[in-house]
Amino acid sequence: MKRTVISAALILLTVLIGVPASAHATPSGHSVSLRVATYNIHAGSGADEVFDVDRTAAQISDLDADVVGLQEVDVHWDARSEWRDLAQELAHRLHMHVFFGPIYSLDPSEVGGPRAEFGNAILSKYPIMSAHNHSIARLSSQDPDPVLEPSPGFPEAVINVRGVWMQVFSTHLDFRADPLPRQAQVTDMLEIMGAGRKMPQVLLGDFNAEPQSPELGPLWDHLDDAWLAAGGSPGEGATYPAGEPQKRIDFVAVSPLMRVIDAHAVASSASDHRPVVAELSVPRW
Repeated sequence: MKRTVISAALILLTVLIGVPASAHATPSGHSVSLRVATYNIHAGSGADEVFDVDRTAAQISDLDADVVGLQEVDVHWDARSEWRDLAQELAHRLHMHVFFGPIYSLDPSEVGGPRAEFGNAILSKYPIMSAHNHSIARLSSQDPDPVLEPSPGFPEAVINVRGVWMQVFSTHLDFRADPLPRQAQVTDMLEIMGAGRKMPQVLLGDFNAEPQSPELGPLWDHLDDAWLAAGGSPGEGATYPAGEPQKRIDFVAVSPLMRVIDAHAVASSASDHRPVVAELSVPRW
């Protein structure tokens, strides 16, 4: 069964459960505070290439984020992650809601087994009211002669942050040197996000390009780079590779009406990327 939209029963369950006590307190006035993070988890392997989901979960927990966008998430994918469902396992360990958007969903290796999936996910301490796995342009890494075409793996979750509904997206842009696939992906993402621009929006992801890259230019016409909005230097905040980062390719991008209080990369070897955390003030719209 496709996991493109969360079932009505699950949405009702999240509403009945309500907001967990661990969620940050409601500020007074006309806005709410929200701590978000983006993290490419490298399928649960650290910078040392050793699979260790305990280490991955501990690092995400230490971020103390209300919402986390994850990239490179394996769900019964292959032996590198012990055929485990990392999306559900991390959500269970962290006591968070989750929506997983597979980029690839392959037939099981054994009859009756689970599908082998790889993609992006959104973890949230707050109820997920609805979700969808959008398609954007992609060059498949599973095809020896790939063609740029629409493919899933751009998950969106509408979350209820203490009465404020907002859209959260998690993305992983093309890794190749050629910027054209990323340019097409940026165009597609902006078209999808434009349909819901009445809500506050957060885009979390591994863009595989540095902020000044021309293909990212259209994004900055519509969204704010949280690192710069918080006063970070354009030449700092590198996230990749994790040990001695040289490039800032992992981003929190937000609607212009949001106020970014703080943004920083977190030194960590739990993945080959460093996570990025941002403190936001989200207006009640």
